Amino acid sequence: MTRELKVFSTIAVQGALEALVPPFEKDNGCRLAITWNTAPALVKRLQGGETADVLILNRAGMDAMTRDKRVRPGSEVTLASSATALAVKAGAPRPDISTQKALTRTLLSARAISYSDPSAGGASGIYFAKLIERLGIAQEVNAKTKYPPPAGLCGDLLANGEVDLAVQQKPELLQVPGIEILGLLPGDLHMVTVFVACVEASSAEATTGQALIDFLRSPASVAVFRAKGLDTP
Repeated sequence: MTRELKVFSTIAVQGALEALVPPFEKDNGCRLAITWNTAPALVKRLQGGETADVLILNRAGMDAMTRDKRVRPGSEVTLASSATALAVKAGAPRPDISTQKALTRTLLSARAISYSDPSAGGASGIYFAKLIERLGIAQEVNAKTKYPPPAGLCGDLLANGEVDLAVQQKPELLQVPGIEILGLLPGDLHMVTVFVACVEASSAEATTGQALIDFLRSPASVAVFRAKGLDTP
């Protein structure tokens, strides 16, 4: 019977991890059962009593797991980081977002916008909601905002024409065909999220879990992470 390794992972690294699953499974004789969601949603499930063998969360989520003593000592590593970016449909005009003033104009003139629902806990959605408050345009932007479904991709709403501007982690946007990265948030509005992996303290597959983490830090895996829009240590 094939061993199963249960992984709870943030959707921000989904593109890279899905590409790396087949070779790891083949080389280690196991199957990865991956649950995808925002890091806060996964933390909530873990704190509600669920377990996994490997956790891939944002820094805040891993800190919460450390406080709860859910991290196997010595297993925590930084995998990658990602900036929040904006995207447009492929071939569409590319509005200016190079400065705070230009970004504000672009957000106000957009027909419809998608960003992650802050109540779902995604880092980019929480940050962007605070950002438009800071810019003084929250009411106008939120009046024309369409949120993706839980654990969904804003780029899907862009690709199907429901919105003409999407805001999310760059790797999440890169997962969607038919859209193009417009750029990152300009200047001091720039925001980076760090993603961290560990073996869950109660895992009965700690050796295989550690093997997965080591594999994700190998040179070949690092190249995949970078190809999917993530920065690596």
